[in-house]
Amino acid sequence: MAKTSKPTPAALGFRVKSGWAMAVLLAGPSNAPKLVRCQAVLLSDPRIPQSKQPHHAALDLGNEGKAIAEKLCRVVTGAAKQSVQELLEQAVADGYGVVGAGLVVGSLVDPATLHNEHIRAHGLEGQLFRTALEDALRERGLASTVLLEKNAYATASPTLRKSAPEAKKIIAGLGESHEGSWRAEEKLAALAAWMALNAQIK
Repeated sequence: MAKTSKPTPAALGFRVKSGWAMAVLLAGPSNAPKLVRCQAVLLSDPRIPQSKQPHHAALDLGNEGKAIAEKLCRVVTGAAKQSVQELLEQAVADGYGVVGAGLVVGSLVDPATLHNEHIRAHGLEGQLFRTALEDALRERGLASTVLLEKNAYATASPTLRKSAPEAKKIIAGLGESHEGSWRAEEKLAALAAWMALNAQIK
């Protein structure tokens, strides 16, 4: 009987946006990762356009707005779970075992400290999409780290044991095997995946 091969260690990285995320799957070895997949995934429901900005949809609606926001937030939670499930199923089907995940976000400011209601709505949505992904990953037994976009390379550098310029060069090179675009979103998602891969594989 043929021996079942052990899954190749891999990690997921996400650049979290409003209503969606760029997702990248990288596989080991951790010092020279390879790009397995790069794709956009949903964190909202296209059939419910307001789920892209749940807290904006509730502005100026008082108590009714609160109920609407809660309902839309549940849509986001469900979409995140579905996207994570599909990514993990794809990975397993291709022979990879996901060992960790990383997220890159635009802000980690506490929305409660934001006094302008529109700015606060943006802050609440950023927090929502990040935590929905974190929770969905945790439910599948995956720990995740969060990087802030503006200093992502500097933060990842010690874990990667590469300088920020070296890391940028390696990340840029990963895009050579990708047929689609390889812009900031894709690169940052790849960086988060690489950091997660490095943290789990010693």
